[in-house]
Amino acid sequence: MPQIASPRVLSLIPPMTQLNTPYPSTAYITGFLRSRGVAAVQEDLALALVLRLFSRAGLEAIRPAVEAVPNKKRSQQLWHFIEHYEQYLLTVDRVIAFLQGRDATLAYRIASRGYLPEGARFASLDNYMDPDDPEGGDPLAWAFGALGSYDRARHLATLYLNDLADVLREAVDPRFEFVRYAESLAMAQPTFEPLAKALAAAPNLVDDTLAELTVAAIERHQPDVVLLSVPFPGSVYAAFRIAQTIKQRWPQIRTVLGGGFVNTELRELKEPRVFDYFDFITLDDGEKPILALLEHFAGDRGASRLVRTYLREDDAVRYVNMMEADIPFSEVGTPTWDGLPIDRYLSLLDMLNPMHRLWSDGRWNKLTVAHGCYWKKCSFCDVTLDYISRYETASAEVLVDRIEAIIAETGQTGFHFVDEAAPPKMLRALAEELLRRKVSISWWGNIRFEKSFSPELCQLLADSGCIAISGGLEVASDRLLKLMKKGVSVEQVARVTQGFTEAGILVHAYLMYGFPTQTVQDTVDALEYVRQLFDNGCIQSGFFHRFACTVHSPVGQNPDEYGVKLIPQPQITFARNDVGFIDPTGTDHEAMGRALNKALYNFMHGIGLEMNVQQWFDVRVPKPRVPRHFIARALQQRD
Repeated sequence: MPQIASPRVLSLIPPMTQLNTPYPSTAYITGFLRSRGVAAVQEDLALALVLRLFSRAGLEAIRPAVEAVPNKKRSQQLWHFIEHYEQYLLTVDRVIAFLQGRDATLAYRIASRGYLPEGARFASLDNYMDPDDPEGGDPLAWAFGALGSYDRARHLATLYLNDLADVLREAVDPRFEFVRYAESLAMAQPTFEPLAKALAAAPNLVDDTLAELTVAAIERHQPDVVLLSVPFPGSVYAAFRIAQTIKQRWPQIRTVLGGGFVNTELRELKEPRVFDYFDFITLDDGEKPILALLEHFAGDRGASRLVRTYLREDDAVRYVNMMEADIPFSEVGTPTWDGLPIDRYLSLLDMLNPMHRLWSDGRWNKLTVAHGCYWKKCSFCDVTLDYISRYETASAEVLVDRIEAIIAETGQTGFHFVDEAAPPKMLRALAEELLRRKVSISWWGNIRFEKSFSPELCQLLADSGCIAISGGLEVASDRLLKLMKKGVSVEQVARVTQGFTEAGILVHAYLMYGFPTQTVQDTVDALEYVRQLFDNGCIQSGFFHRFACTVHSPVGQNPDEYGVKLIPQPQITFARNDVGFIDPTGTDHEAMGRALNKALYNFMHGIGLEMNVQQWFDVRVPKPRVPRHFIARALQQRD
């Protein structure tokens, strides 16, 4: 490869990540590279793709594909799209502008229920009937009240976009999702074959649109190096399509792949065909590997001295890792959103719960308080990987310097701290520094529900601008919490969360089912704990996810300690992360999951908190062993 004295670097966010705010990976690496004097720019092709498809011109392009679907295969939503096509054309650009905050007065027309063509997704409104007035005429009046027309309109507009996404999925690309786009092609795929076949197939409308956007970005910036960050399996296919377009037209451009998916799933990569699309693949934090690559491109570093980098040599995959110290967290620089259209992101409202909606509602400046996790003991977590195991902090002064710089650049004061678990000591120091400097922000982030979060600290965090926190309660069982080395108890979680709630901070609990040796009785008891936590106002939001055993976790590496046996895997040449296991307990976790998610959905809307938790299950389950007022008594003991 020819040398490049002063390379121009373009970082791209591939579809799909999130629509309300930029995924932070490009902002982090662009800010870092600029701090080192590198000409670095960035673009969000995920947002650009959605804005192109969900526009008047986009719908005009989708219409022929809908009409090409045989009548017998058309769903109710496709027929609805055809019947109301003209109304979709008239409304789509206005709805997008409204969700971007550029046409607020449209809320009154949307909320009237006479402006939008309402398809199949609007049937979900039946779920919002007032539990005290099930025969009421307006299902949204209970959820939003008489004065909530703006939020009501955003929820309706979100349903409208979901209707159109269903049309696109059925008529154009069955893999399309706003978040998990074509993720089955990449997630824990032992071979590259499914992805290779998809990339070799004739491009559809979504592929062609993405290719056009890619070409425009390359022509606009004229980069020598393109960095693609894939945080999730749902962004891998599009990243490869982008790289494919670049290599077909500009084979001299160096393409580099990195991100969370690579760091967790491609650590055993042996497939040389991946390098038909990417020249290099880097692992873990990108700052040091990218600097080494730029030195390599300039002729100042040989290929054998690269850092945590895969490349292809003689049609074989080679991993090179010159052992050098990483860039200290205090020296990675300030993220920059320069180049990203921060006024064009979509503030969606798909979940009415006030805490749950933060993930898709509003544009948040993303920032990290500390690198890695200070606890790093949880047996379900990737504690052996760098993003968890290498714990580093910066001073509160440095963090607030970054906060002030970001506010000056974006003009926005909302921050989402994206730590694995923000340490209480650092949060205290940060809060005190924010108050000392009189820097006014709103922020939320993830923590561990540990006893260090006293009521006094919770109030301090609230005073500094904390509006919400999330944390892992996981299995809500003291036996299983001990087994997974979580370091908390249910009583402790209750007391800590009450402290946050009393300070006016919303609380979201991450919940888990299907952990090794978890029985039906454990599951019923866990749901009873969760019911009581909601009923006592300790938590306002939650999410149950099925436990997945990863190869990088203590369970995956030492299954005997957790009473399970791993299922042998095929030969791995591409992705490896989740690994199946046999639990001799034999619990039907799929049936348990249906009940848990149904109950939790209702709890978040204040429904069913007085019910016996057995009633949520569609299979016979035992009575909960948890005393009916266990949480209330635990809170009284704290008082």
